[in-house]
Amino acid sequence: MVCMGNICRSPTAHGVLERYIAQAGLQQLIEVDSAGTHAYHVGEPPDKRSQSHALLRGFDLQHQRARQVKAVDLMESDVVLVMDQPNETAVRALAQTVSGPDVQHKIMRLAAFATRHQAHEVPDPYYGGDKGFDYVLDLVEDACQNLLDQLKAYA
Repeated sequence: MVCMGNICRSPTAHGVLERYIAQAGLQQLIEVDSAGTHAYHVGEPPDKRSQSHALLRGFDLQHQRARQVKAVDLMESDVVLVMDQPNETAVRALAQTVSGPDVQHKIMRLAAFATRHQAHEVPDPYYGGDKGFDYVLDLVEDACQNLLDQLKAYA
């Protein structure tokens, strides 16, 4: 999961998918991680608003710490899910630096997996209010559930 600072959207998606995987008993087969395209918040926990809104729905994000995405992440991951177009562009540019097999095919938008929401991106709630954080959770829960349903076919 990749967003800009790795303090709002990507840790939320990380926490949601991680819990869904555990509930499905697939934590030995599927690993989830998150990172940001920028190093603004490296080492910091997720935004307090992201944590509190997630916790109200039973998702605990407190163990996560922000980090910046690296080329090795692209090589070692089977799927790289980005939150929006600017972060997709940044990750695709990073993918150009990877030597060896092409990794571009691994990069997708998380919102593409949503079925109940008509969205092309997971919007950044950082400068918005509570409704923005709730909407991010709604969209991420939708997308992660459908993503997991697809991953189960390979597990």
